[in-house]
Amino acid sequence: MQTELRVINEMVMAESAFVDRILSEVSKVIVGQKAMIERILIGLLTGGHVLLQGVPGLAKTMTIKTLSDTLRARFSRIQFTPDLLPADIIGTTIYNPQTGQFSAKQGPVFANLVLGDEINRAPAKTQSALLEAMQERQVTIGDTTYPLPQPFLVMATQNPIEQEGTYPLPEAQLDRFMLMVKVGYPSREEERQIMDRMTAMMTPHAEPVISLEELAKARGVVNQVYVDEKIRDYIVDVVAATRAPRDFGLAAIADFIEYGASPRASIYLNLAARAHAFLRHRGFVTPEDIKSIGPDVLRHRIILTYEAEAEEVTSEEIVRKLFEQIEVP
Repeated sequence: MQTELRVINEMVMAESAFVDRILSEVSKVIVGQKAMIERILIGLLTGGHVLLQGVPGLAKTMTIKTLSDTLRARFSRIQFTPDLLPADIIGTTIYNPQTGQFSAKQGPVFANLVLGDEINRAPAKTQSALLEAMQERQVTIGDTTYPLPQPFLVMATQNPIEQEGTYPLPEAQLDRFMLMVKVGYPSREEERQIMDRMTAMMTPHAEPVISLEELAKARGVVNQVYVDEKIRDYIVDVVAATRAPRDFGLAAIADFIEYGASPRASIYLNLAARAHAFLRHRGFVTPEDIKSIGPDVLRHRIILTYEAEAEEVTSEEIVRKLFEQIEVP
């Protein structure tokens, strides 16, 4: 086992060298927001879709666009608005009067990296156009199903639900996002750097540092990151505690949870923890990886009761209490 771990560690050290190059390029444009950048990288390394939530002006869109600039991949941006139609996303069929035939016109979803900007500005009918694409990596236009390019990743931004002119994402779509990352304001020092950098004469730009082939190879290494049996049991316990909190000594929060996390949470928590270890050039997962990435995997998968809303209990508090109570291996 020790020999195997050493081999995996050496492999991860070699294959994760590009991470530092990406972070260096991104830092030319983006000041701070290290956690957000890492979460998007985790999505790239695992193929998991990422949802960023924060008020306007926090560089969510710019960060995603900058990271896409570091990859030699096809990038597409969709601006969600109340009048956007599903066909504007996936495409439609067009009639050709000269031939008397219909042909498919593919929409902007046919790209490696798709940015859904302000996804909750569009109603549920339009949001659901991404459901098949996000889960099956395919799109049906008319009677024909088309596979999407590989890799395929949706990175979406949304304003907090309480903002005017927004529509809550359906639970089924929220569950398809591996991570939901809450983006906060920069510190005073970071904001000063942002102001100076963005008001300078020269606009900074990130250069490509990795190809799709290199990314695919890195994904293969991430899947080999070692996860001990006790860590796997810990993941299952954490997710199971969202469904049956009383079984884990969490009776105090049981009345606040309507529905717990789905099995996707266990899968994504395992994958995200591996990628989190990979970003730190480590070939094995520790409990700290689980605790670090856990809130981003779980916060949008816990459906709260009316009692929780009445007492202003948030999913953030529920997740925090879960990690405080569940025994660490």
